[in-house]
Formats: sequence, C-alpha cells, structure tokens
Amino acid sequence: MRLEQRASTMGIRVEIHRPACGAKGGLVPCACYLIHNCCIMECLKEGAVGRAKKGEHAGSSMAEADGYGPHAIHVKGLSKSYGPQAVLRSLDLSLPWGDFLTVFGPNGSGKTTLIKVLATMSRPDQGDVTVAGYDLRKEATAIRRNIGVVTHQPLLYGDLTARENLRFHGRMFGLTRLEERIERAADLVGLRPHLSRRVSVLSHGMQKRASLARAILHDPPILLLDEPETGLDQEALAMLSEMVAAGDRGRRTVLMATHSLERGLALGNRVAILTGGRIAYQSERALVDEEMFRGTYGSYTQVAE
Repeated sequence: MRLEQRASTMGIRVEIHRPACGAKGGLVPCACYLIHNCCIMECLKEGAVGRAKKGEHAGSSMAEADGYGPHAIHVKGLSKSYGPQAVLRSLDLSLPWGDFLTVFGPNGSGKTTLIKVLATMSRPDQGDVTVAGYDLRKEATAIRRNIGVVTHQPLLYGDLTARENLRFHGRMFGLTRLEERIERAADLVGLRPHLSRRVSVLSHGMQKRASLARAILHDPPILLLDEPETGLDQEALAMLSEMVAAGDRGRRTVLMATHSLERGLALGNRVAILTGGRIAYQSERALVDEEMFRGTYGSYTQVAE
C-alpha cells in the first residue's frame, strides 16, 4: 500500500499539487496532520516558504542565518493562560544564534508551554515572538521549516514503520537524497536496526530515538527539545550532545527544557530558570558550578536538590 494511502487511514490527508508560487520542481506534497489535538495545515511549497528573508532556503548556514538578525529566538512580554490559569506571565527571552540554552524548572513552571508556543503548537495570548527571524503570528509556516521539535509526545504515526515516518516527514519538506538522510539520522540516534518496525511496537526509548531522528532529518538550524532525555538509556544519552550540537550547515541553536540539573548543565552553554511563568534567572554556564547552581535553583523554586 502506498504511504499516502496508509497515512490516510490515520487521519492524515495528503494531496499532491503544483505550487501556487509557480516555482520549479513539479509536484509537491501538502499535509494536514494532528499535533496535540491541534490541526495544523502545512502547505510546504518548494521555493515559496522560508525564502522571504534572503532568497535562501530555510535550512541555511549560521553565516546565512545571521541575516535573520542577531537572535535565533526573541521573546518579549509572552503571556499564555489556559482558562483562568496563567502559565506564562510577561516572559522575556533572547537566544543568540549558535547557543545552547537549558531552561530548568519544576513541573508546572511553564517549560512545556514555552516550547509549544515557540514551535507554533500553541498560540500566545500576548507578547511578541520571533523564531529564526520570523514573526510567530504572521509567519508560522516559515518557522516550522526552520525548527526541529521533540516533545513528550513522539509526534509519530504508530501504524507506520520508523522509516515510513521519516520518509513521510522528509517528503513534507521536499528533501533531496531522502533515503541517505534517513539512514544518517537513524545512525546518529542508534535507530537503524529498528527502521523497519512499526512505531507502535517500539519501546518508549526507541520511539524517543525515532522522534529525535525526525527532528533533525531536515537539518534545521534551531532545535526545541522538551525533556529529550526522558526514556533514553545511557547509550542514547551519550549520543544526545553530539546529535543536537551541529548539523551540516553549522552549529545549531538549541533550547532545551528539563528538570534534570545534571544533564542540563552538561549540555548547555547558557542556563536559565523558569518559575512562576517567568525567566527568573539567566547565566552563562561557564560562570556557575553545579553545586552553586543547585543552591540557586532551590532558592528560586523552593525545590530541594
């Protein structure tokens, strides 16, 4: 059965059409898929999305990315509530290109909500957000081409094999040399022996590896990671730093949310503490040692570490 037919059995509508922009390249895919129960229409038209800033494709080098401004992520006055519950409160955050920021915070501090907003999976109530130089409210599709996302949910389709999931994802981005990319991403996360297995029968750890492979498959300049270490064994954790640090086009910018102080301090070159819906503390990693940071974290969050 063709991938499009199999995908349609899981609520994924796939259409093949000619790009409205008139770009060369023939037929390109369009997909409507569900992420966290939010239906997001992706119209990834080759040559139309991600070129507006400099006439370049979205997966640009860090030197090219400098043309998008000094910050990969810039947030000013971000607020988000769920009903009467305020989760993010006038949050400010700036992340320069090429940096790895680890955002620490206890459960319920707003880490996951921040990742979802930056990933265009949740709309902010107030505030200005730019990612890769694109305005979140006006250019969400362009942002999606420039980010790789790992959340608590694998964002994979259980009835497809790991390879089919990656192939489907790659086709949505119009990737060239797709099978080569799939093999390389699978090797990076140790997934190759399991590529032919359905995602639904993979262990939680292997599903997380497949999710990581999906996030880096299109070589995005920015990664948004929500506790990516959860469910990974020691072998996979050892791969994590190398995998997220650099892509084909230069060093990636990474924002990782976690409550694991040991793992987060080992990976990031910048650290922040999110509590009460705001960034309460920021520092360069080199300026803090682990013992001192544990005390700082406890003082801001009233969590004993």
